[in-house]
Amino acid sequence: MHQGMNESPVNPLPAVVWLLAMPVIASEAVFALGRLGLIGGAEGIGLRLAGLQMSAYAPELVQRMWSVGTIDWRQIHRLVAYPFVNVSFTQALLVLAFTLALGNMVAREFRAWAVIALYLGSALGGALVYTVVMSYLPARPAVLVGGYPAVYGLVGAFTFLLWTRLAAVNANRFRAFTLIGMLLLFQLVFGIVFGGAGYGWIAEIAGFAVGFGLSFILVDGGMTRALGHLRQR
Repeated sequence: MHQGMNESPVNPLPAVVWLLAMPVIASEAVFALGRLGLIGGAEGIGLRLAGLQMSAYAPELVQRMWSVGTIDWRQIHRLVAYPFVNVSFTQALLVLAFTLALGNMVAREFRAWAVIALYLGSALGGALVYTVVMSYLPARPAVLVGGYPAVYGLVGAFTFLLWTRLAAVNANRFRAFTLIGMLLLFQLVFGIVFGGAGYGWIAEIAGFAVGFGLSFILVDGGMTRALGHLRQR
């Protein structure tokens, strides 16, 4: 038998990537069973709404805690829970696709705990920046739901990895930001065509920035690698 014939043609995903994807998969499975009337009885069709009510993050949460000087431990989980429940099946599919694809690439360079810290840290950072920015805008802030800010954190980590690789070969580092540029352009066009874009993009860009910044700390030798490349300029 030829060497390698027993190897799987599919590159298995790291366990940590599945760990991040499973809450989204599980919630969508529950919502699908509810729509079919297999669970939840007459209320099954409203399971997604119930899930959103349990996980959605409202900026008023942190603003209220800041004003009274105390932490509401019953609600604080929303800062990192909102990425795992999406407003629609389509959004969940997009979040899963990016989580699996980008998570697979990031997990090759990051330790498992670092991938989790990156994902949740990007969601947390995106929510906090969104809260601060919206406090200065006249519009009433909408709640944050869905995994886009956390996914943009993975985009930030992927950009960091590409940025350091381009720097290592003295190539144009700005090419590393092609993916985020394409995503933002797509989002702009989508918002213009279909409307209803809202201000969620603030949390998403913040998630990207947090993911990129955290990569300096979380990736093995990240800070040393980046400083070394910058000294070569």
